[in-house]
Amino acid sequence: MKFRRIHLQNWRNFIDADITDIGDRLFITGPNACGKSNLLDAFRFLRDIARTGGGFQQALKDRGGLSKVRCLAARRYPDVRIEVELSDGSNGDMSNWRYALSFRQQNKGNRRMLLSEEKVWKNNKILLSRPDEKDKLDELRLTQTHLEQINANQEFRPIADEFQKIVYLHLVPQLLKYRSLANRESRTEDPFGVKFLERIQETPEPTRAARLRKIEKALQIAVPGLSNLTESRDEKGDPHLEAVYRHWRPNAGRQREDQFSDGTLRLIGLLWALLDGDSLLLLEEPELSLHAEIVKKLPALIWRLQRKRSRQVILSTHSTEIFLDKGIRPKEVVLLEPHGSEGTTVKLAADLVEVKALLENSLSLAEIIPQLTAPENSEQLSLFN
Repeated sequence: MKFRRIHLQNWRNFIDADITDIGDRLFITGPNACGKSNLLDAFRFLRDIARTGGGFQQALKDRGGLSKVRCLAARRYPDVRIEVELSDGSNGDMSNWRYALSFRQQNKGNRRMLLSEEKVWKNNKILLSRPDEKDKLDELRLTQTHLEQINANQEFRPIADEFQKIVYLHLVPQLLKYRSLANRESRTEDPFGVKFLERIQETPEPTRAARLRKIEKALQIAVPGLSNLTESRDEKGDPHLEAVYRHWRPNAGRQREDQFSDGTLRLIGLLWALLDGDSLLLLEEPELSLHAEIVKKLPALIWRLQRKRSRQVILSTHSTEIFLDKGIRPKEVVLLEPHGSEGTTVKLAADLVEVKALLENSLSLAEIIPQLTAPENSEQLSLFN
């Protein structure tokens, strides 16, 4: 199942953002603080509602409540709304799904977070429409979605299952190198790779070994001198990654992840995520800590690995080097443009007249994107003293 559309209203930076015809890849780019992470978070929010141990109220609480997710530029319209469309071609049966969720804060009383709308369609036939008569008799029911309730989502469980499987990765190498920096006992989401080594260890041994061999082949290209990538446990039972680094001594030295470079750890995390599963994968700035020549190859690498699993990947990036890949099409690129008190607008590069004109003049996306996403008057930063 793949996401084909996402429509946001009053979500974080966006008063109204509608991205349609989403394909297997989507590259989100724009200046700092324009909402790239917040756009990815809309998918994560749906995942957090549907996942075991999550739910609507917990998902909002984890984000600081309604005031943190409602667009600051919103004026009269009090609801936050997320709508997605998905298509499912598994088992030779093409089905189109649509899920819409709106919510607001109670005006009086306990000021609870309440659903103002929850709807589900399958092939344009409506399966769920809330609030219903029972909701009107008992407003407390509107503190939960039917999406999160297995006794209520049977008709549309395929999309609940798909939301649960969404994977987000923004691995922070320091959290792997210095184990005391983070709580590894927490049962909440692990967006920054705190439990990445544990997830590797929990993977069945044949699969784990096969993936590490594939990753090692890539690392031998990107990280000269590295070989024999394996996993292990220390005397306390804590998981580790190990590799051999060739150096001037006759016998190469074995190192653990706390001696790996940040770029090596981030590349291992990226490759593992691409090899692990077939659900939507959200990547936040995968170019961080990587050499420009490696970054240039990321789109092609991601494409080859995701095609083997028919997987969808949505990533955010600041990198010019990523757009040097000639296989990236303008319809795969989303440009975010902040407008201060009016929020951020979202546009496909393929729909912009200036992009079409520049492409016709033989400019590449790598030359066009920085022109369109650079902060206004950024050249003045060099004059700052």
